[in-house]
Amino acid sequence: MLRRAARRRPALWRWRGQGWRVWLLAARPATLPAAIAPVLVGTAQATADADLRVGPFAATLAAAILLQIGANFANDLFDFKRGADRADRLGPTRATQAGLVTPAQIRGAMALAFAAAAGAGAYLTVVVGWPIVVVGVAAVLAAIAYTGGPWPYGYRGLGDLFVFIFFGLVAVMGSAYVQVEELTWEAFAAALPVGLLVTAILVVNNLRDIDGDRRSGKRTLAVILGPSRTRLQYQLFVLGAFALAPIFASADLLPWWSLETGIALPLGLYLVGRVRGGASGRSLNAILKLTAQLHLLFGALLAVAFLW
Repeated sequence: MLRRAARRRPALWRWRGQGWRVWLLAARPATLPAAIAPVLVGTAQATADADLRVGPFAATLAAAILLQIGANFANDLFDFKRGADRADRLGPTRATQAGLVTPAQIRGAMALAFAAAAGAGAYLTVVVGWPIVVVGVAAVLAAIAYTGGPWPYGYRGLGDLFVFIFFGLVAVMGSAYVQVEELTWEAFAAALPVGLLVTAILVVNNLRDIDGDRRSGKRTLAVILGPSRTRLQYQLFVLGAFALAPIFASADLLPWWSLETGIALPLGLYLVGRVRGGASGRSLNAILKLTAQLHLLFGALLAVAFLW
């Protein structure tokens, strides 16, 4: 009995007096490539034949990162309040559930992150115009409504769709728009594979959490589809991203240099093999991190392709 009680004292004694590490944990730095890669791709696509606007690029990157952090804080808070984060969860430690921060503290941090993102958005609005306000407000509302509010869409199987839209289409095309103030089919073509890979990150995350989410009443798309179909979804999204480069290059929507994204294909095939082979539980944590790295690598290669 005494031994078991000692094992259950993880979080508080280890983190006490290390506030910055607690907030780093809550911010989930491993997820930030999901915000960075789309900005790199969109900016590179737009500036392939135009001069880089350094200030708007820096503000766009800062806003994207801050929105991601704010969304992470929101998920930490609302999943805890709804009971979706349990002590037996398979993923990394959640700060609120572990008792490292209070709900009031994480709510304040969420508001601060979104306010800082709004500051970057205000600068972009002055430079680019009112469309930035629409995109910014929609992004904040989507981040909060993912697990919060009266109708959290992440609990109703719509998380994958919204991640694809906001971290793929909106993020890439919005970053391009900030540079040249127009929307193009080329930016749309660049956004699709980026959106597929960033959604694959969520897919493998939800695959890992199927059992826990089902018990807590969180109906992600993975819960609805079941493990086998979710594994197929992951394979289609990863391989589909690589297939789009030659298709769009042949349609003159992407440069032929975009075929260099194939450099990342061996990693993609390895991850597809692991997921298809039945990796489950905590072993999916490593696949989750590698999928985020694949997304960043693919995005960096695609961005470089526009600049050759």
